[in-house]
Amino acid sequence: MLAMNYRGPYRVRAEQKPDPVIEHPGDAIVRVTRACICGSDLHLYHGLVPDTRVGHTFGHEFIGVVEEVGPGVQNLKVGQKVLVPFNLFCGSCFFCDRELFGNCHNTNPQATAVGGIYGYSHTAGGYDGGQAEFVRVPMADVGPMVIPDDLHDDDAVLLTDCVPTGYQAAEMGDIQEGDTVVVFGAGPVGIFAAKSAWLMGAGRVIVVDHVDYRLEFVKRYAQCEVVNFKEVRDMAEHIKKMTDWMGADVCIDAVGCEAAGNAMQTFTGVYTMMQAGAATVLHWAINSVRKGGNVSIVGVYGPTFNAVPIGNALNKGLTLRMNQASVRRHLPRLIEHIREGRLNPKEIITHRVPLEEVSDAYHIFSSKLDNCIKTVLIPPSANQVKAVSASALH
Repeated sequence: MLAMNYRGPYRVRAEQKPDPVIEHPGDAIVRVTRACICGSDLHLYHGLVPDTRVGHTFGHEFIGVVEEVGPGVQNLKVGQKVLVPFNLFCGSCFFCDRELFGNCHNTNPQATAVGGIYGYSHTAGGYDGGQAEFVRVPMADVGPMVIPDDLHDDDAVLLTDCVPTGYQAAEMGDIQEGDTVVVFGAGPVGIFAAKSAWLMGAGRVIVVDHVDYRLEFVKRYAQCEVVNFKEVRDMAEHIKKMTDWMGADVCIDAVGCEAAGNAMQTFTGVYTMMQAGAATVLHWAINSVRKGGNVSIVGVYGPTFNAVPIGNALNKGLTLRMNQASVRRHLPRLIEHIREGRLNPKEIITHRVPLEEVSDAYHIFSSKLDNCIKTVLIPPSANQVKAVSASALH
């Protein structure tokens, strides 16, 4: 099959790899019809995530058609269209019982924090991802969801990560009616965090970034105010000035370890890796939120150390909440929002690129060229139809 192949920092290409096979009775093989490049994939691409091995296939946002199922799979049938949450989870461990699907104990048992994630290095279990023609989906009775007939495929692929992650970012902020919410980052997750903040009752939403076309996009899409941090001398002071010198009620970090805006943080967190990513936005969020406010973190940081102003958070009495999104938990509500017209995820897709051109796609997305907001990769086998016997469908 054709698949994205990681060859080292800033080096990816489309190459032939062996087709995945059923390795466990609970596995399924999915023929990928759409896969996205996520902002967090860029952390892998830039070499910032530990144990990202040559030969790994990225891609934790994908949908497809069930091509084959193991003998233990009961809930999926060959030929069904499915969306696959980026979390791999068992559905029955201590954490899954509490709907903490991003912390499943059985899909990444050697880790003390994150569960398994498709295409996200061996620190997240070493599972190959969906930027390929085919992908092995373990525990197929638990994770994948059959795509409803009335849900557009472009909406479905965005429900595998960026929409529920943005939604959970707003949820973890515990937004109260009328709250002022500041979202740091105008990428896809930040866009959906801003949009979701309105759904949860925010009275004012402000998005901070430094790329003009992204700020223009989120201003139009999420009907929010925007701030270009390059035009601001001190972010905390600026946010306080915008909020009667109180600070925001909720601040959301939708950026993570490659945040721009502070030369020292970038030097120590990105160039020399003396800490696990630039903690610039964590400083801005903690210092910009009001006393007693909430900080929600969904931006990705690597293990294990970051220079974070925890004393400020303590003295301000802040509540900090963070996690990988529990995608499956949010899907029913998000599909309802899409059906009712409150969300239209597919509008953020700006680029559709053949999988064969994955190297160019990463370059465009990473370098923010051509007004790129969200990129979808289309594998060459996306439109193939497998002959399915009647017995397999019933």
